[in-house]
Amino acid sequence: MEHRIAAGEGRGLSADTGSAPAQWNRNRRDFMRIIGSGALLATLGPLTACSSGNASSRIDELRQQLLADEGFWADMNAMFPLNPAKRFMNVGTAGSMPKLALDLFDTENRAKAAECLSGYTNLLAERTEVAPGFGVDPDELAFSANTSSGMCHAILGLQWSPGDVVVTTNHEHPGGDVPLAIAAARYGIEISRVALPVGNNQTAALYATLFDSRIRELRTQGKRVRAMMFSAPTYKTGTMLPIAELMEIAKLHQLITIVDGAHLPGMMAYDYAQLGMDFMSGAGHKWQCGPGSTGILIVRNKIRASNPLPLPNWYPIHTSSWTPRERTTNGTATYDIASVITSCGSLHTPMFHALVSSCKLWDQVGRKKIETYDLTLSAYLKERIAENWGVDRLYSPKDDPKLVSALTSFNPFVNAGDVMNSTKSGQFVTRMLSDYSPGFVIRNVNVPVIGAPSDHYAIRISTHLWTSVSDVDRLIEAMWDLSRKMG
Repeated sequence: MEHRIAAGEGRGLSADTGSAPAQWNRNRRDFMRIIGSGALLATLGPLTACSSGNASSRIDELRQQLLADEGFWADMNAMFPLNPAKRFMNVGTAGSMPKLALDLFDTENRAKAAECLSGYTNLLAERTEVAPGFGVDPDELAFSANTSSGMCHAILGLQWSPGDVVVTTNHEHPGGDVPLAIAAARYGIEISRVALPVGNNQTAALYATLFDSRIRELRTQGKRVRAMMFSAPTYKTGTMLPIAELMEIAKLHQLITIVDGAHLPGMMAYDYAQLGMDFMSGAGHKWQCGPGSTGILIVRNKIRASNPLPLPNWYPIHTSSWTPRERTTNGTATYDIASVITSCGSLHTPMFHALVSSCKLWDQVGRKKIETYDLTLSAYLKERIAENWGVDRLYSPKDDPKLVSALTSFNPFVNAGDVMNSTKSGQFVTRMLSDYSPGFVIRNVNVPVIGAPSDHYAIRISTHLWTSVSDVDRLIEAMWDLSRKMG
């Protein structure tokens, strides 16, 4: 296999000694001055799609698109208090709060301590600020503790009956799998799993077929299929299960829809009212860069054309503000269901105010702009991996735009079978941080692969708004070097 190590050839593996971006003043007025500057206005349009040439030309095009916006993203990088000795490419596990949000968090924590402030609130004003960025109304956006908390709200609040079947996948996170297991033990529901493909040779249409076929098969057997639960993207491979296509299957079969969207807030610029799922649980502390123990839970609370199915019966499992009420049968909400979910005793309001601050920053920069940058970085990374290791080493699709996310999973090992060695995979992650300067913060993840004798322990990389083209080039160099050293 021909090996082109780096599009940015000639850079060593040491830390960049080039000019560092100017540090942003923490004062909000200074931020607004920069965010309103011509530099931003000149870059608001999405990066253009690459032409369908050979792999080398695609890499070059992606690189040039990213470099055209380099100054703006360098300034964005400087808004985060990141350790310069590391390159953080595991935001899929935990993000960094921007300095604006961090300062607000500190100030409000001190005020709360000084004045013994309570937190008895449903955060309506805060939900009203954040909801438009996600395409929903305040009554449909609740603040939760994290993705897993939101998945518990969604799954365990539904009215289940023995024998109800939930169709899901074999690539789900425990945040969704555990409440499903609780519902199975407590209510007698059944779980049917679709085995997901991995790699680049897949399409969005395949996922619609997989779910549709499984639902029809179960109903032919006399099973009562009631819901679909899936991750978009999956945390294992970064495959963006095609929500719009799967929603059409759900509506066709009149099913409740629950989406583990842990990685969606802050990465993707989705209009959730238009997508129409019943529940979407996402993290506040990952790509959205809020504090830990924050999440965003979208709950369908009115009938729209995007989903004309009746609202499912649902009861809160974690609240101090519920009274029995019927849900609406039309386009007007009966009550603020997000208030019921958000209100549970005294909240730590500085935490959620810091999340709101981060969400507002995303809205000011432009969620679509951030999505475009993240996905273009990820496309560049995937093409570089395919160039050096071969496309068959990718667990993440790269060619169907409906399936891509900013998560990338692949097999870096010289001996391909070593990807089933969890110890070696873990050592790769550890050494990517310890053996290089800057060190790279990445992770590995177990991936069930159809036909494989055991799980694969793929390397997973997240590319976010503080990642640069040169970061990706250095990462590729380091991973290639380490894979050879490990044999």
